[in-house]
Parts: sequence; structure tokens; C-alpha cells
Amino acid sequence: MLRQEPIKAKWHIVAVSRARDYNQLLKPNLSGMVVFSSVIGYLMAPNVHFLWNDMMVWKQIIILFTGGMLVTGGANTINQILERESDALMKRTRNRPMPDGRMGHKEAWVFAAITGISGALLLGYYFNPLAGGLSFLSLLLYAFAYTPMKKIHPVAVFIGAIPGALPPLIGWVAATNGFAMGGWILFILQFFWQFPHFWAIAWVAFDDYNNAGIRMLPTREKETRFTGIQCMLYSLVLIPMAMVPHAIGLIGNVGMWVCVLCGMMYFGASVLFYLKNDYKSARRVMFSSFIYLPTILLALVIDKI
Repeated sequence: MLRQEPIKAKWHIVAVSRARDYNQLLKPNLSGMVVFSSVIGYLMAPNVHFLWNDMMVWKQIIILFTGGMLVTGGANTINQILERESDALMKRTRNRPMPDGRMGHKEAWVFAAITGISGALLLGYYFNPLAGGLSFLSLLLYAFAYTPMKKIHPVAVFIGAIPGALPPLIGWVAATNGFAMGGWILFILQFFWQFPHFWAIAWVAFDDYNNAGIRMLPTREKETRFTGIQCMLYSLVLIPMAMVPHAIGLIGNVGMWVCVLCGMMYFGASVLFYLKNDYKSARRVMFSSFIYLPTILLALVIDKI
């Protein structure tokens, strides 16, 4: 028994280490925010009436969240498989499982297939085939269109914004088994939000990205103010767009004004980024984007409830 204890301890350490590696492939922090928007899309659907003590709705939310996390995790895993050589060249990603040599790409492919396909099937079976198919389409676009394009042309940001904006629409489709104006509005809000978000991150991490040959900024030079202008234009769109959900009766006045004020904050940060064009102002846009999305999503659903 005494001789077996170190072996058991070793297996325990290996199991914990492997679980951490799989967790890194899933990117739960990023995936959680993405899937949260799909839950909001579901709750915003006109045929869903949320009550805190309604166990049936909670069951649906949990299944939607689980399926979404699996699909998003599969997409994130494929992203890391295809970018494993680039990740090895960047400080913030070199300790991921594959660049660090802790996991082979074949094992990661198996994990990606299991998570991605099972998540899409879960959504398709429990909700409707349209929701499952749309979730799998988002995986394909993110993994096989956005990821390789990042090394070719800055249009990758536009391509990546499509699967990035699909989650709230997927949630809407899961609830209604169809497309409608409300779902598309949620898609558009999340679509335009992503551009300043991506560009601010790319500006802050420019040296890392440039070293790996990844092109995310709308220009080759970091110092130009063109990125700031683009951030201003895309964030400005979000201000009038915040009024559209109210115009079609999706939300009331409170939700609309919260969304408008958040859009103004995002636009203001982008203006400062254009004027100053420095590390601090780029980070301000980045953190504004982190505040903007969860705030407007919560405002929309709370105002509906």
C-alpha cells in the first residue's frame, strides 16, 4: 500500500494537469461571454417568458449554455490547433498546451470533434435543427475561415465578426425555430461591437501579433491614426442602433437609454484613441468593449422582464 501511494499521487497530478490543458483549449472565459449572449438572445424571444422560479426555463438555459460552450470550445480548440506554431512565437500564448509540447495536435483534433459536434447535436436535438446547424456554421466560419485569414489580410476581423455575432441569433432561433427582426438586431449590435474590440486588442498586442505574422489592424503600421478612425465609425453605429429594439417594441425606454449611453461611452473611448493614439487610449477602448457588451445585454433582458 505504501508503494502505491506515490503512483496514485502521480496519476492525480497528471489528471489535474490534463484537465487544465483541456480547460485552456476551451477558453472558458471567452466562451462564457459568447454563450452568455446566446442565452440573452433566447430570453429576448417573444415566446419566452422568464420567471426566476420557472424550472423549465432554467433547464432550457442550462442546456443552451452547455451546448454553446461545447460548440465554442470546439471552435477555440481548432483555432489553437491551426495556430500552434504562431502561438509558440507570442508571449501570451506560448504556454498553451500545444506550443508548450504538453499535448499533440491529434489529441486536440479528437477533443475538438467531440466537443463541437456533440454541442451542435445537443442544440439541434433539444431545441431545433436550425439552431444546431447555425451553431455548427459558426464553428466552421470561426475555425476554417477567420483563423487562417488572420495571417493573410485584415478582412479576417470582418469574417470573424460574423460567427462572433451569431450566438444571440442562435439563442433567438433556439426559442422560435426561425429568423425575425429581433434576432437580427441582436446580431447587428454584437457584429459592430466587435470591430473596436478586436482592433484595440490588436493595437495593444501589436508586437506579439506582428512577430507571429498575424494581421488584425486595418493598416500595416501601428502608429497611424487610421485604426482610431475606424473604431470611431463602428462604435458610432451602435448609438442609433440602440434605439431600434425600442422602435420595434422589443424593449422599453430604460433599456434603450442604457444602450445609448453605453454606445456613447464606447464612441468616446474611440475618439480619445484617435486623438492620442497611444497604449493607454487603446486599452481604454478595450476595457470599454468589455463593459459595453454585458451591460447592454443585461439591460435588454432586464427591461423585457
